[in-house]
Amino acid sequence: MSETTEQHELKPGTPVYDEEGAQIGTIRGVDEHGFYIRAEDDVTVLPGPGEAEYGDAIMWRCWECGEMGQIEDIPAECPSCGAPKEEIYYWQED
Repeated sequence: MSETTEQHELKPGTPVYDEEGAQIGTIRGVDEHGFYIRAEDDVTVLPGPGEAEYGDAIMWRCWECGEMGQIEDIPAECPSCGAPKEEIYYWQED
């Protein structure tokens, strides 16, 4: 029995779809852990199993410099490096 694996190039701007074929967002970055997406406005992201049990905090993080802050205070640009809001994404801190 042979197994075929379909490979896709993951790069910023590539659309991401759910199992039903609906676009849920676009890739905004790729690293050794996987890829990060910018979700569409009408997409709801639910916590995975066990994620909310340990006092996790949702924060913002700058893609350029790594600066982080409270999600309630998400800035129009990164206060450390001046990167625009498009470079700021949601981050789950343990």
